[in-house]
Amino acid sequence: MPSCRTVVVKDLPESVTLSHIPDLCREIVPLARVDWPCLVFDFSNVRELDRAGVELLLLTMEEAVKRNGDLKLAAVPPQIAVILELTRVDRLFEIFDTPNNAVESFHSFPAQAFNKSAQPNATRLDRLASDFSTP
Repeated sequence: MPSCRTVVVKDLPESVTLSHIPDLCREIVPLARVDWPCLVFDFSNVRELDRAGVELLLLTMEEAVKRNGDLKLAAVPPQIAVILELTRVDRLFEIFDTPNNAVESFHSFPAQAFNKSAQPNATRLDRLASDFSTP
């Protein structure tokens, strides 16, 4: 779990698409390039998400993880959740009902640690391989 000094909640605009990526990058890059970035993207207002938007999420997560941080998603509308599921990106992020729940998760012990059905010795690659081998 990251050692967060401050959790930053970023309200995303209605459209997280290719035409909006440059503006979003100018706002997001400085947030992700600090030591131990703890970020929450609030999707409350998002109505459009395209491939470039998904890539922005992945690259932001990559930057945060490189710096021992994390990116969590909150208030994802159903139509956006479908896109995240279809692209299988939903598996990479913790997704919360509200931004407050996401912020609180940075300060609490993860519930997954108590999940007895979890596969503690399986790597993410092992789980992914088993997902693709299921008919």
